[in-house]
Amino acid sequence: MSLMSGIPATMGPVLFKAACPECRGRFELSAGALRLAIGASRRTTFYSFTCPECEKAVRRPAGERIVELLTGGGVRTLRLHSTV
Repeated sequence: MSLMSGIPATMGPVLFKAACPECRGRFELSAGALRLAIGASRRTTFYSFTCPECEKAVRRPAGERIVELLTGGGVRTLRLHSTV
């Protein structure tokens, strides 16, 4: 997952490069096509999308840099809270 460089945010929508592990398709997704879940640990922080080619649900871990890119690009974010 990477933010396309060289495109100022004021000039158009932000697009993210992504790939599907199922069909191996490579494509660009808008912020609206992605979801980010931020949990209490690395294991519970991930982004997800539906592959536009094979329509499979894809869930990938999101490290700090990915979280920064996705939130900065306007991806909807869900903060997961644990119940104690």
